[in-house]
Amino acid sequence: MSVELIGRYVDYIKRAVSSALVGVEEYIHKLLVALLAEGHVLMEGLPGVAKTSMVRALVRSLGIEAQGKVELGGAVYRAWSRIQCTPDLMPSDIVGSLVFDVRTGTFYPSFGPIFASVVLVDEINRALPRTQSALLQAMQEGEVTLGDRTYRLVDRQRGKFFFVLATQNPVEQEGTYPLPEAQLDRFLMRVIVEEPRERALIMDILKVHSAGGVDPVETVPQVLRGGADVTFMQATAAREVAVSDDALDYASTLIYYSSPRNAPDLRGVLQVGLSPRAGVHVLRAAKAYAASLGKNEVTRSDIDAVFFDVANHRMAILPEKMAERFMEASENGTPHHEARYALIREVINIIKRYA
Repeated sequence: MSVELIGRYVDYIKRAVSSALVGVEEYIHKLLVALLAEGHVLMEGLPGVAKTSMVRALVRSLGIEAQGKVELGGAVYRAWSRIQCTPDLMPSDIVGSLVFDVRTGTFYPSFGPIFASVVLVDEINRALPRTQSALLQAMQEGEVTLGDRTYRLVDRQRGKFFFVLATQNPVEQEGTYPLPEAQLDRFLMRVIVEEPRERALIMDILKVHSAGGVDPVETVPQVLRGGADVTFMQATAAREVAVSDDALDYASTLIYYSSPRNAPDLRGVLQVGLSPRAGVHVLRAAKAYAASLGKNEVTRSDIDAVFFDVANHRMAILPEKMAERFMEASENGTPHHEARYALIREVINIIKRYA
């Protein structure tokens, strides 16, 4: 498979999903970029903006449901699973546990919902910190240990990939356990899903659902043939897309000037800058983005296209600066989460001016 073919497949998937869901093409593209980069995504948005529907539609277009279950190393992996996080959710509810068989006097593994190719984690910030850490550890290491056996969640030769999409509500904070910065770093991207602002777009969304009958997501056609196509596209994007010297210099400059130590304009705004690992994630995402457009080389425009999504959850804003913006937002009638996003965008624009 060539990089040009990856670009065509990405375009086909975007069109397939857009045939059922209105106004989500940009977000589907970002999810595909993260998938190609073998990363995970935190989707942040208000309830009712189609976060779950996007994931379901993406799963249908990838063809992994039609492929069925995959058996690897004694474990059975589903095409996709959904975890609804609540405060009483335990780590064993996610990864599974060993169950004692009275008849044989032995333990056998009961595999949790993390044994899937695509895992949707709804309202991740409602789970207890130890439950969150069990999930994030599996995301980082790509494997799960039950008893004395370790099960791999990724096997490219068998077409088994592992893609976590977690959601959270930026407004409701009561009864939640916010992810600390170190755990947020496990996500390649935080995709901000905004509510539709245009009246015509709202009209189009309602029109799709006014017909009744079949769920629009169920009409999304299959584009790929399953996990083997996905892992091959991931390998091709990583191997065939080069990073130009200019793009590499640009990425390193962005990381360097994200530190208040090196950028005087960020003093009094940021606590710390982006880490070198953040720079690695930027390059991974930029390579995947270039591949999604059918390009063989990363340019500055590719880095610009992914930088906000890769960097926004790694920005440690000073609490006093955020409090100042929240006070201004309250006076202007602006929701606090929108004020937070606007401040992060301002910070990123400052960093880009130095570059």
